[in-house]
Amino acid sequence: MSTRKLYKACLRVISNAFCRSIMAFQPNSTVKVLDPIRENYDNYLLIDVGSNMVNKKFSRDLESVLQRAKDSGVQKIIVPCTSLRTSKEALRLARIYPGSIYSTAGIHPHEAKSWEDNYYDELKDIAKNPECVAIGICGLDYNKDFSSPDIQRKVFELQISLAKEMKKPIMLHQKGAHEDFLKIIKTHLPLMLPAILHSFTGSFEEATDYINLGMYIGITGNICRYGDVSCCTINDRGLCKDSSGSGIKKLLSAGTLTLDRILVQSDSPFMYPNARAANLTDALKSSLTQRSLGFLQRYCTFHRNEPCSLPILVELLAGFISKKPDEVALATSINALKIFGMS
Repeated sequence: MSTRKLYKACLRVISNAFCRSIMAFQPNSTVKVLDPIRENYDNYLLIDVGSNMVNKKFSRDLESVLQRAKDSGVQKIIVPCTSLRTSKEALRLARIYPGSIYSTAGIHPHEAKSWEDNYYDELKDIAKNPECVAIGICGLDYNKDFSSPDIQRKVFELQISLAKEMKKPIMLHQKGAHEDFLKIIKTHLPLMLPAILHSFTGSFEEATDYINLGMYIGITGNICRYGDVSCCTINDRGLCKDSSGSGIKKLLSAGTLTLDRILVQSDSPFMYPNARAANLTDALKSSLTQRSLGFLQRYCTFHRNEPCSLPILVELLAGFISKKPDEVALATSINALKIFGMS
């Protein structure tokens, strides 16, 4: 028998066996048939506005990390940058994964001391690319003495000017410098561009000031509670363990922070959302879906969080504000699309 005839004979056998199995299947069978379209709709529509994909913890398996993010429902990821080097590296990643990864261009206050005269033009060249959707992360951080306050303020103002020149949103960072931070922002009002507090860790009062100026608040799985910012660690303080009444829970329960001002970010590989935190109520824990828990427990740890943890963050956030998770997911994604001009 020729190879072609043998091939056709095999196809007939397989086809007949398949048909017999279909005919033998009874409508009232207890066998569960998975509908791939229905399974796809089980995902939320999510946009992670802050995941540190250029961190060395992702260097060995970035492709797998991105696939898990997509499988969990994370459609787009913004890589916030802290230096000229990471701004260039994030742009390179955004070109490798068009439509999935986007970059920013900025100098974090910790890195302000590295600023050189050519940095403004270099950041401007990066920001001209469509893959770069924001300026930042920039701002002030007086908690740690990595750069002097004077240098921080100078570099912060230069980047606000860059954002206004490029007409790009600006990602902001503030720790222990609220008064100076607010003073600088107010000297540039009206900003006429979206401003986002990246991975916000301040107080209720600080957040209220920023929201009143029209800013957006980035929420992660580990917002440090007010008053103990300097001694926070991934393991002990956060959205899941904020018992002080002065942190993110108060913003949400008071209605000061509403869905139209919220963005969600994994801030991976940091800010693991501890779904087993003791301060979470049993009702909230029971509302978390097995699908989202599966991604969190299988792929994420305190030592390396991943973007695929974002569904759990959305479900926790939904529980705190008594909304449906898909409503929170959709609202925060629409905010991100609008702010960063992504299709």
